[in-house]
Amino acid sequence: MKCSALPGGPKELTGILLVGGASRRFGSPKALARFEGETLAERAWRLLGEACDERVAVGRLDGLAFPALEDNGTGPVAAIAAGLRGAVHDVAVVVPVDMPLLTADALGLLADACRDAAVAQAGPLPCAVARAALPAFEAGERRLRTVLDGLDTARVELEERLLANVNTRADLDTLTR
Repeated sequence: MKCSALPGGPKELTGILLVGGASRRFGSPKALARFEGETLAERAWRLLGEACDERVAVGRLDGLAFPALEDNGTGPVAAIAAGLRGAVHDVAVVVPVDMPLLTADALGLLADACRDAAVAQAGPLPCAVARAALPAFEAGERRLRTVLDGLDTARVELEERLLANVNTRADLDTLTR
């Protein structure tokens, strides 16, 4: 199901924020790292508020400025399933906490292209997922790319810069220059 923009407001869309957990490679929880005056979690939560009229955060992490659903800690597939179970709308956009350059327009392109799912060229995240695809996320597969490959998934070309992923402090420092 495709979503179209509401005049002057966010899309009829659920935003799922994957908060993550311990962030071992980063050395501390990435979600709480600061970028341009706000934590990565706050930044992603704000972005979802700009793009969506419903937001759901998923992950196990203390110190967030908003509530988060707990997942079973087994990765993005389980987290997306938890978010889809709580979603009101037929389509959700899924944002990892570690992509601070994403824009509401980019999320809108993913949502508009969504069949069962839509991913950017580098995939699998960020993505858009139809709530009807929930059974695929509950089938026991733990690799997100495998789940998405089994669905009718559209590919969307987004500006490469928007897909910058923060895995280390050096990655974050590079973005702030």
